[in-house]
Order: sequence, then structure tokens, then C-alpha cells
Amino acid sequence: MEMPDAPLHATPKPAGWRGSRELWLEAAQAVLVESGVDGVKIAPLAARLNIARTSFYWFFKDREALLDALLAGWEAQNTGAFVTACEGYAETICEGVLNLIAVFHDEAAFAPQLDFAVRGWAHQSDAVAARVNAADARRLDAIRALFTRFGYPEEEADVRARTVYLTQIGYIAMQVRETTALRMTRVPAYVTTFCGQRPNAAELARFHARVGFDPAATGAAG
Repeated sequence: MEMPDAPLHATPKPAGWRGSRELWLEAAQAVLVESGVDGVKIAPLAARLNIARTSFYWFFKDREALLDALLAGWEAQNTGAFVTACEGYAETICEGVLNLIAVFHDEAAFAPQLDFAVRGWAHQSDAVAARVNAADARRLDAIRALFTRFGYPEEEADVRARTVYLTQIGYIAMQVRETTALRMTRVPAYVTTFCGQRPNAAELARFHARVGFDPAATGAAG
């Protein structure tokens, strides 16, 4: 007979164990990604964690407080990753753009499925839509500043920033599935399209090392 799925944390817990704020947030984020904001409810989360429902209130006033914390975490992680990448050290614009592209290959820095889920949530809430719009504006500002830092005129920097950002968000919105090797072969041309300059071999080698990609091992060298 097929057994029902076990709770996320089914291991017996000490009496009175309430979990932690981070644990509740982790579970809520997983549900948001899996089934959308309507699935983020206190009782199902408690069952998922195998924790008493009342334990939730040690960490959050109510469901709205949990949802607000989810949004704050999304902003800190995903938008923060954009800003950090754009403000990071780069000797050339190509290196700066590669720094940004690297973010999309590191889900510890930028969680694409979380971004997708929050954008879906925004269709149900004007308040969330406003926060998404503000996050988009902040990300675009960071990319635009990267281009102006390397001498691009304001108008050109704005268009190039939009080209970079809308391409990457398009990958997320379309749920594009590519092998790492295929996407890596496209990176030099993407960088050239984004900034008008082709990355050199040393810049690509540093990028590959950062994202853990070995061109020789995949036949993608050159």
C-alpha cells in the first residue's frame, strides 16, 4: 500500500519544540514556490513542519506578518544579489556584465523560482505589485549605474540596462530550460549584445571558474 508523504520535518521533536523563525520562513517560501501564495497558510505549514500550530505565534503576529517577511526576504536576497553584482569589482564593462550573469547561475544568491512566484503573487495584490515594481526599478538602477560607471551616456546606459534585465527576467517568466553547456556557449554573444564589447579569454575564464563550469569537460571550449 502506498504511504502518504511524511511531513517536511517528521523526526520526533522534543516536547514544546517550536522551531524557529527561519524554519517557518523556509517552509513558507517552499510552499510559495510550489503552489503560490494561497497555499501559504498557518495550519498546513504547521503540519508540514510537524510543529504545533500555536508555535507559529511565537515568531509572527499573524499570516500577514509572515507574508511581509517573505517579501522582505525576497527583496533582500534577489534584489540584493543584483545590487551586489553591479557594485562589485570589475576592470571592464565585460567583466561587470559577467558578474551580473553569474548571479543567475547561483541559486544561493538569486532564486529564480522565488522571483517567478512573487511575480505571480503580484497579479493578486496591488501592494505586492507595487513592491515588485519598486524592486524592478532598483535593479534597473543598479545595472544602469554599472554602465554609466564605464562611461556609457545616460540614455544608452538605460537602454542597455533594460536589454540585460528584460532578457534575464524573460528567462524566468518563460521558465526556460537549457543545459548549462548550451547557455554557456551563448554567454560571449550575450555580453557582446549587452555592452557592445566581446569578453576576452581571461574574463571568460574567471567567469567560468566562478560559476564552476569547465569548458574542456563539456566540449564547449573556445
